[in-house]
Amino acid sequence: MDTIRTFIALSLPPAVQRGLAQLQERFKRERPPVRWVAPDKIHVTLAFLGEIPAERVEVAGACAARAAAGLAPFEIEAVGAGVFPNPNRPRVVWVGIAGELEALRRLHARLEDDLAAHGFPKEGRPFSPHLTLGRVRDRAAPPEVRALGKAVTTLAVPSLGRWHVEHILVIRSDLRPEGPTYTPLRVVALG
Repeated sequence: MDTIRTFIALSLPPAVQRGLAQLQERFKRERPPVRWVAPDKIHVTLAFLGEIPAERVEVAGACAARAAAGLAPFEIEAVGAGVFPNPNRPRVVWVGIAGELEALRRLHARLEDDLAAHGFPKEGRPFSPHLTLGRVRDRAAPPEVRALGKAVTTLAVPSLGRWHVEHILVIRSDLRPEGPTYTPLRVVALG
């Protein structure tokens, strides 16, 4: 059975990608133990479906279309920075999302509920919209990791750009040694 690693997400405009790249360069000067995500691969994940049978991709696309139906486009912004799960043991370095968060949460809830009604498991964690800049390397020394957590959480990150969310994407993710390759399988307009 063919499977496709699939997720549903919001894409970013080039100006925001450039802002994220500049922020990554600021962090890189300190040589932190982080694997950085290529700026053109950064997105707001709405649902990670994992490896699913190829025929289930159409079901996921239909769920995305129903979630987007009747929702007006909205505006969000990339601003601030932080780490998951906490500054003493960071695993993920991220930039936050601000703006019309209620509209974003409504979109996410509608999508998650429809996916669950069609047999896809719910995330299990509260939705925390963010942009992943990088992931801490597995073999990083604890003092380095704590220093990174402190540096990220004390850095003031101004707005890296606002944009209108007008569509969501169903994306195929192919993992490769040089990094993932993302292929949009379906573009679903809001409204």
